[in-house]
Amino acid sequence: MARRPLPRILSNGGAQLARSRELARTAADSATDVLQPLITIARGLRRLAAAARRRWSETPKDRRGALLFLAASVVLVVALVPYGPLLAAISLMAAAAWQGRDRTPSEPEGPDDSQTKRLQSLYEALVPYFSLAEDPDPLYAHGGDWEKAFPAYEFDDDGRFAHLVIRYPAYFTDGEAESRARIEHLLAAKAGRGREYHFAWDEEANHLCVDVLTALPTDIAAQRFVTAPGETVLGFTDPTRVQRTLPLTHGEERRDVPPVVWRTGIRSTEPHLLVLGQPGTGTSTLLRSVALQAVHHGDLLIVDGGGTGEYACLVGRDGVLAVECGLTGALTSLEWAAAETERRLIAVNRARQEGRPAPDDTRRPLWIFLDRPSALAHLASTDGRRDPQSLLQVPLRHGRAANVTVVVADQLDALSDLGDAVRQHTRARVVLGPATAEELATVLGAPPHTTPVPQVPPGRGYARLGTGPVHRLQVPATPDPYDDATSDAHRQAVLDLLPPRTTPADGEQAPVPAEAPVGTATTEQGDTAGKRDPAGETATTDKAVRTVKTVVTDKTVAADGSAATGPREPGTPAEPASEPEEPGDPGKPVADVQSAPVVLEAAAVAQAPSEAATVGPVRTEKVPAEAVAAETS
Repeated sequence: MARRPLPRILSNGGAQLARSRELARTAADSATDVLQPLITIARGLRRLAAAARRRWSETPKDRRGALLFLAASVVLVVALVPYGPLLAAISLMAAAAWQGRDRTPSEPEGPDDSQTKRLQSLYEALVPYFSLAEDPDPLYAHGGDWEKAFPAYEFDDDGRFAHLVIRYPAYFTDGEAESRARIEHLLAAKAGRGREYHFAWDEEANHLCVDVLTALPTDIAAQRFVTAPGETVLGFTDPTRVQRTLPLTHGEERRDVPPVVWRTGIRSTEPHLLVLGQPGTGTSTLLRSVALQAVHHGDLLIVDGGGTGEYACLVGRDGVLAVECGLTGALTSLEWAAAETERRLIAVNRARQEGRPAPDDTRRPLWIFLDRPSALAHLASTDGRRDPQSLLQVPLRHGRAANVTVVVADQLDALSDLGDAVRQHTRARVVLGPATAEELATVLGAPPHTTPVPQVPPGRGYARLGTGPVHRLQVPATPDPYDDATSDAHRQAVLDLLPPRTTPADGEQAPVPAEAPVGTATTEQGDTAGKRDPAGETATTDKAVRTVKTVVTDKTVAADGSAATGPREPGTPAEPASEPEEPGDPGKPVADVQSAPVVLEAAAVAQAPSEAATVGPVRTEKVPAEAVAAETS
């Protein structure tokens, strides 16, 4: 089925709106320029009228008659003088133009004294970096003129730099990262700390443009983003490096924000993601945001190595295969994920060799989320067990062809503890929280074009997809809805994105039907529940957790081939079947009665029958004769 194109209001509505605003602003400026003389005269006439009204109100009442007689005499004389009305009109327009002039004080040309001192101080600080003793005509020299070095500059209301263009000599090594880093560090210190600056190096023109970046929005909550299949929104960035915007809602407000979109799938060049950051910087928030976007189009397997319960809201949800917090469950789940990846590869290879499309069970994406693998690796080494990261080699190496995506998150200081496969095959990288330029260059593979600041809000960091540019990133607010510190608005936003719960969570019990048909009695405990499809078959979904399930079935097969089943207590012997009547006795049917064996699937088989009979609620369902025959065979 072909995907319908997005509405134009969602795809390019922001561009049309900006273009319309620009046209309206241009038309208004043109009309103002044409009508400026009339606007000035009208403003002057209004001021003259206000002055005359004020003069009349200030005149005492006993003198108003004389003043009115004087004004009438002047009007009469002007009317009798040749060309008097014309000269009076010209004089009135001139007085109105003079009174209607713009009286706002003009801004002084050039910087004031404090701005001049700041520019001169910055110029002197750059002299050791942009000057050589052999230069006959140096652009930078102690006591030199800063006006040639800074052709353009702007200041904010606090008197600090907002925009600055710097010229530098051609012999400066602007192609070396170390030289650039020294200049950027100096400018960040002299222009004012605590702000983020963007540095644009024009190597051809020998210009450096420094701009102060505005803070990224931190009030964007989790919501459904308008993206195509295979696209995941990691966060939002500056509009200077991204040519795309997404329509977002914040309460009653709607706005377009440039996103950082990560593309996954068989055609992705960076199919796996690595997230690093300090504690409390939002790494689990980013994983939760990605999981809420992926759960609607794929299957999720989540391993929480920290064991903090950050993903408890996803337990038992539709599309979530398992949420593991322990070492044993993590190893079991990751072993299954590796085997599933191999099975998908074999199935896809066979289909291609036979000239058929890939099977449907290999097209649905499989997401593997691993949070804090270093903690699990420490536990595994202590117990002498296998490192869970070693089980990620197959999904990481061959996951793109099998439509398997791996997302790993850990602390920034645990980068050396990550396995070689994780570091080599996670080409999409995100660093959250405060970090030095050296740490960012080590993780992302390239230094950012901005200056990192020591204090940032949660979810703030940098992202790089493959060999692309480094983007500033702000993760949408996706807190744990079960946390008491979460606000009601953010909690409701996350709960609205969660799929329905299909499997009871730990401690919950499935409701007992009011009227249950005679069938098989199934006792369940843990995270396993029986589900009945429209065809009447009973399927049990295992969530890679420990289950205790007791199935007790009595079966009676009649002579005509029909089967009847009924529940009975475990450990109770089957009722003896009534002996068949004599063949010669007409009117009584002949029945062959059999007793089905008792099937027990339990973690502890030695449990007493009376105890097994009281585990969990009992549900009865009708089972067809073919299923009973297959079970007893």
